Amino acid sequence: MEPARRDGQKRREALLDAALRCFAERGVLGTGIEEIRRAAGASPSSVYHLFDGLSGLTLALLTRTFERLFTHLAGRVLPTATAEAAVVALVDGHLEWILSHQDEGRFMYQAMALELGADTMDSLQARKAELLAPIVVHLSRFIDQGTLPQWSPLVFDVVLLGPSHESCRRFLAGAPLEPSWMRETLPRLAWQSVKPRRSRRTRT
Repeated sequence: MEPARRDGQKRREALLDAALRCFAERGVLGTGIEEIRRAAGASPSSVYHLFDGLSGLTLALLTRTFERLFTHLAGRVLPTATAEAAVVALVDGHLEWILSHQDEGRFMYQAMALELGADTMDSLQARKAELLAPIVVHLSRFIDQGTLPQWSPLVFDVVLLGPSHESCRRFLAGAPLEPSWMRETLPRLAWQSVKPRRSRRTRT
């Protein structure tokens, strides 16, 4: 990598790290671009050279957060050999990462609740789909085997990770949920919601 490009990448990461610190301290809605710039020790010109203002910086930080989260999830899910193991790894992996990266998790949930604009959401959703693709391909093996239902990735996300997302949101907002309970209980509940049911034979 060329020195100028390497320096630009370092400045970009420094701004993203500063943004995460500011968002953790003040919340997404309570943070301005100037506060982030000062926290990073960056010049105004460098901020607008690297990002298109606060919305561009927020999108970049969201993208980096999803890249880190989905990389972790892929590392947990792809080695699994059964549908049950895959589902448990997916949900537990999500909980594990959020609970270990609470500032990023809190930022992610706050930012996704904002109206980011159609173009921003389209860009973000496209990147998320790209990151999720290896997991989707892996789960499709179990769909083909009949050990997972024939659902779309969106439906799997809602059913398997919906309770996990909600519990993480509430925990990060201060709700008295115990992380150990979350990790012991929610992955098993997710599997119970999708595991094959044996059909009973009709008696004659």
